[in-house]
Amino acid sequence: MSKTLATTGTMDDLGSSAEQAIGSTRRVANEALDTLQSSVDRMREAVPSAFHRAASQVEELTRRGMERAKEATTDVRDQVHKASDRTVGYIKDEPVKSVLIAAATGAAVALLVGWAMRHRSQR
Repeated sequence: MSKTLATTGTMDDLGSSAEQAIGSTRRVANEALDTLQSSVDRMREAVPSAFHRAASQVEELTRRGMERAKEATTDVRDQVHKASDRTVGYIKDEPVKSVLIAAATGAAVALLVGWAMRHRSQR
């Protein structure tokens, strides 16, 4: 009978050890799940603010781009206006020369168009 008691005692010890291992494993798993849940909660809180910051930055960059485009448009418009004024002033100061330059330019364009039309029809 002593062998049976020793076997029973060993079985009880093994059962107790197994229960302790299972309990320890459950505690570790629960702690890991709690840590994971905490991380997920922090991410849920962080993501909306990150999207909000990104949207604000995109909005600011868009606003700056629009302002720069408006400034560039104004600059080009001013330059064109100045060039137009200079051209009108030159025509007033040198009317004969202006007419001759315009006629020569027109003739050159007519020659180029005629050459292009002939070259195209020969293909």
